[in-house]
Amino acid sequence: MLGGTFDPVHFGHLRLAEELCETLKLGEVRLIPSGTPPHRSSPRVAPEHRLAMTRLATADNARFKVDEREIHRAGPGYTFDTLTELRGEAGTACPLVLLLGADAFLEFATWHRWHGIFGLAHIAIAHRPGFPVERWAERMPQPLAREYTARLMQQPLATHLQPAGGIVVVPFTALDISATAIRDMLRAGASPRYLLPAPVLDYIQSHKLYT
Repeated sequence: MLGGTFDPVHFGHLRLAEELCETLKLGEVRLIPSGTPPHRSSPRVAPEHRLAMTRLATADNARFKVDEREIHRAGPGYTFDTLTELRGEAGTACPLVLLLGADAFLEFATWHRWHGIFGLAHIAIAHRPGFPVERWAERMPQPLAREYTARLMQQPLATHLQPAGGIVVVPFTALDISATAIRDMLRAGASPRYLLPAPVLDYIQSHKLYT
């Protein structure tokens, strides 16, 4: 599971999903656009546009699936609720993995029912080269640091041995692309081509989004 506002979806999101899918030998990656994100400001464009862009961006990758459940959920889209639903659909034995960037993991202890998430899925933390694990590990609040120490798996494929409860740190190629920068370029009349898939940019331009 890779959640986000995807406002808009770009190659940084897709490369993260691709590399973690390869490293962890995942059967699929569910990209889940958020409806009402509880931890950040409201997205710039309507949910149906973000959902459509995510579908366009993933159409050529059979391992990527777009899950629209949070778009249609009333109220905040809590990860705990989404994973509870996914666990009910997958059964008790199937391993599930929540993909997070290191910055998001540092805020994990502020999430709704965060302790309960460990009972539903593993957590894979995407680690950027040049940003030593020790630097961000030192910034964890104590409750999260204790969970990190107790649950850390040294081998990423250990996530296949149990359905949930572990933490793995996975290096990936960080692309210096942000949705904020893309929106700023569009507002300024600059071209963000090659920062996001061409069908997504075509969709943005045809619907006059972010301008």
